[in-house]
Amino acid sequence: MAVLEKVAKRNGKIVDFDKDKIVNAIFKAAVEVGGEDRRLAEILADKVVHQLELSQGNSAYHTVEDVQDIIEKELIEAGHARTAKAFILYRHDRNKRREESEHQKLNFDGNIPYKKIWQVLNWSVDHNCYSIEKINERIKNGTYPQLVKEVTEKYDADVEEAARKIIAREGKVRIVIVAGPSSSGKTTTTIKIGEHLKAHGYELVSMELDNYFFDLEHHPKDEFGDYDFEVPEALDLELINQHLADLIAGKTIQMPHYDFKSGKKRTGETTPMKLEDNQILLLDSLHGLYAPMTSSVEDEKKFKLYIETLCQIRDKEGEFIRWTDIRILRRMVRDSWHRGYNPRQTLEHWHYVRRSEIQHIIPFVGTVDHIIDGSLPYELPIYKHILGKYFPDFVKDYKDNPKRQDAYIRAKRIQDIFDSLEEWTDTSYDIIPNNVLLREYIGGSIYKY
Repeated sequence: MAVLEKVAKRNGKIVDFDKDKIVNAIFKAAVEVGGEDRRLAEILADKVVHQLELSQGNSAYHTVEDVQDIIEKELIEAGHARTAKAFILYRHDRNKRREESEHQKLNFDGNIPYKKIWQVLNWSVDHNCYSIEKINERIKNGTYPQLVKEVTEKYDADVEEAARKIIAREGKVRIVIVAGPSSSGKTTTTIKIGEHLKAHGYELVSMELDNYFFDLEHHPKDEFGDYDFEVPEALDLELINQHLADLIAGKTIQMPHYDFKSGKKRTGETTPMKLEDNQILLLDSLHGLYAPMTSSVEDEKKFKLYIETLCQIRDKEGEFIRWTDIRILRRMVRDSWHRGYNPRQTLEHWHYVRRSEIQHIIPFVGTVDHIIDGSLPYELPIYKHILGKYFPDFVKDYKDNPKRQDAYIRAKRIQDIFDSLEEWTDTSYDIIPNNVLLREYIGGSIYKY
């Protein structure tokens, strides 16, 4: 068994190993939850060192991340769950601050506020769903249905808080904008916000901006022959602004209808709409924060709500699962039954989605009034059941295709997640209620989308 003498820092520098740093890290986490026994921290540190030495290769050095992983493992296996949680949160805090410092984004308005991320992580640790391993455990020990209930309660409370903020601006807000990247949960959130406001005497009117797409024949194609629906300019911004101004002024508009399967507005089909004094207009839009989208309305009359899948779940390698991977899985499922696309088409089109999000959504997150976490820690096992069969072929087909490397990288990343994940097959209403956010994607909702 090799003696641990050196470790590799994150910058690659090799430095002397110092066991006292492990003792201090464990003891500090214990103090956070009321612990006072430094000797116990020393005993646990000895166990960590022993495990590191057992796994030490002949030439390779352990990294700081390796050390921290073993600390987490030993704390949990020794029954110190609260201390483990404090250490996990501390570790995530340090990593997040380090990334922000490296990219000089500590005060960048485009970031999701770190306080919100910390709240989501804290909740995930408290409810034992902060990693693939823990979610697998909840499936195996029979507590997966309870996880669905816990996640639903968290999401509903977040929506209710947003509604309270809107009500607090009574008499001023005429438009509520629910914005966010693709498949983050905007439509369901809009409906649920509407339910809360209606309970307080407001009548809500939803203006579906998807109906304002230009006819498909007017969209440019790329080298693959794909149409780009993701840029704001794919929408008739001039008509949107005209209709918004008319609605605020009490006029009646004729809202068009767009047919995604034909790629055209339905000829001669419009819906008259008028905003009364006791009504609030709700806009559910990918680009709701894009200023030209609502430039005809004064800022004080708008309440901006942002939703994102702030997933805080680690994969088998200890890395946090990317939010965009959650959303592409949602969209694959939804597109298959709502827009007539197969999962392959959705994957090949996703680079457009990400490009548009980065250009037209992320820069404006700092302007919003409230942020909702739309992540559902129980959803991945369901997507494995529905979509898992497709990804081995995706990985194989795109691996050596230089023009599809974006699709390959995403497919491989998701395939790796699925490989270590248990699947869940029961999507009956007893398990997944008919009014939850997930139903926006897998179908069977009481809401009409």
